Amino acid sequence: MTDVLGIHHVTAIAGDPQANYEFYVRVLGMRLVKRSVNQDDPSTYHLFYADGEGHPGSDLTFFPWRHLPPGRPGTGQITQTLLSVPAGTFDYWEPRLAEAGVTARREPRFGEPMLVFNDPHGLGVALVETRDARSFTPWADGPVPADRQITGIHAVCIPVRSPAPTSDVLDSVLGFERLATEGGWHRYGPPGGGSGTYVDLREAPDDPPGRQGAGSVHHVAFRVADDRTEAVVRARAQAAGLRPTPVIDRFWFKSVYFLEPGGVLFELATDGPGFAVDEDADRLGETLVLPPWLEPHRTEIESALPPLQVPASER
Repeated sequence: MTDVLGIHHVTAIAGDPQANYEFYVRVLGMRLVKRSVNQDDPSTYHLFYADGEGHPGSDLTFFPWRHLPPGRPGTGQITQTLLSVPAGTFDYWEPRLAEAGVTARREPRFGEPMLVFNDPHGLGVALVETRDARSFTPWADGPVPADRQITGIHAVCIPVRSPAPTSDVLDSVLGFERLATEGGWHRYGPPGGGSGTYVDLREAPDDPPGRQGAGSVHHVAFRVADDRTEAVVRARAQAAGLRPTPVIDRFWFKSVYFLEPGGVLFELATDGPGFAVDEDADRLGETLVLPPWLEPHRTEIESALPPLQVPASER
């Protein structure tokens, strides 16, 4: 089975939206490709950061709730999101992070050098030097040079009390296989692997259960090419007893959600229609955009949202 192509996006929870924006755009140099709202709670933003075009697999998104207490890392949640950068660029990234007041440390995993740190709200993040080919469009107007920019999601890391049930879902539903084992970590991905495809599991029976809050991951979405493929994978999730949701139209992609046995919310998301369906590609993220069914409520939605300053030079 190769119908699940890898990771589509990771959605996390942040605190203040302005602080979230300042870090991911001005420090990490990702482009704000969509400024919208949480479709299940339109009183908060949904901010999408990605490469210059918003390719599936490059997308790290956030629900910022300003007054939410911090989460607690632990089992049953994603504790670290790995982002790909070109090989040989840590000499650029280490001083850049230090200048921004970010404490980062080097760690190896699966033969790949990692630069590990937390974002301003406590989210576990790592930059990983990779040589994997992937669809990537640099952000021409970004603060990071094109040949040093983050190219997309590389992996998500999940501690679990027992890896077998989650491993079974990765195998039987997503079609992933175990690709490597090292230092207690087990790496899964589509046969053959490739950047933006990995789920790293670690058996952690003594770790406390995680608690969602600011600085934690809400869910991870996996790429499927189209509606037909999504239906096939959804049927496998149904057959595995995972009780997937019906298909939900998110306007920029279509989604199906289910909870894997370890406690992490998984999503299936189609590659299309993409972020340019309602904005010109060179003007992504410039204004607040709403899906058509929320547009009649724009005035009340905008009045409930906190201010977010996005300078024209950074759009």
